[in-house]
Amino acid sequence: MNPLSLTYDQLVEQFQRRYGRGAFHAGALYRAFYDRPVFDLRQAPEFSRSPELAQRIARDLDMRLPEVSGRIQEEDVTKLQFRLADGLTVETVLIPMAHHTTVCVSCQVGCRMGCRFCQTGQMGLLRQLSVDEIVAQVFVVKVHIGLDVRNVVFMGMGEPLDNFDAVVQAIAVLSDQRGLNIAKRHITLSTAGWVPGIERLAALNWPQLKLAVSLNAADDALRSNLMPVNRRYGLGTLRAVLEGYPLARGNVLLVEYVLIRDVNDRPEDARRLARFVTELPVRVNLIAYNPRKASPFDAPWPEEVERFRRALVDLGVFVRLRGAKGTSIRAACGQLGGASGGPVGS
Repeated sequence: MNPLSLTYDQLVEQFQRRYGRGAFHAGALYRAFYDRPVFDLRQAPEFSRSPELAQRIARDLDMRLPEVSGRIQEEDVTKLQFRLADGLTVETVLIPMAHHTTVCVSCQVGCRMGCRFCQTGQMGLLRQLSVDEIVAQVFVVKVHIGLDVRNVVFMGMGEPLDNFDAVVQAIAVLSDQRGLNIAKRHITLSTAGWVPGIERLAALNWPQLKLAVSLNAADDALRSNLMPVNRRYGLGTLRAVLEGYPLARGNVLLVEYVLIRDVNDRPEDARRLARFVTELPVRVNLIAYNPRKASPFDAPWPEEVERFRRALVDLGVFVRLRGAKGTSIRAACGQLGGASGGPVGS
């Protein structure tokens, strides 16, 4: 029984089934676990009259956390490497904001999407992360390191919708007000366009959750070359599922466009992108390519990025230029996973 994999209500159900106890003791465990970096159930006053129950619960608890095996920083951006119980590693990025921290979490060791511009995609899929391994990345940062985590983005290693059940449960745990209390409106899930997962996510009707789609080309031939997922779920299929995606009032879909020099940065690419997002409630995040190791692609010059951004604006597209952070420590978009298997630093 691991509190990192359970919402409060699910923990109450576990207490009723296992111990014949309810919300009083389950709530005490939940509060003690999420409020303190050093957890000792025997110190909770609610268990002062039930030491035998506390001992029994303690035996049933799985309290293992992934080890922070590496830590490297560039200015304020920090990349953590977590060593998992089986020795595999994943990377998590801490991005400072004005008054809080955004945590970019991983959901898989590697990824099977195979996007050619992405470092993680070159690893292949080694395995899925469990619910507690996903949540632990935020738990360690918020409870053990003590940072004020306000936003969580599923933009680290892995395709979130290819690990659907674990990711959805992790979001439920992260957003539980009695625990880490990261509201769904502050959680963003990024997908390469895994259409069955988008359909399942839409069926949950979580309109506050932010959905980001990594598009990178609005031409099927080019996108299929860059992102093999497009060979299975082309742009027409992707757009159709996005048209029906539930959004809260004032919320928009995020379309991520990684700009690669001489690949997807021509005027006709801007026009195709504008046509794709027409009549969709969309904001385009324009991202200058961050080269992976041994990359066949080049990053654009700043003036080339600005020229493409201006072309989109002139075509009526709501676009935001996302600045690169953490490139020198390979913590930027598309760069995670290059050091997996060993520590990234100290």
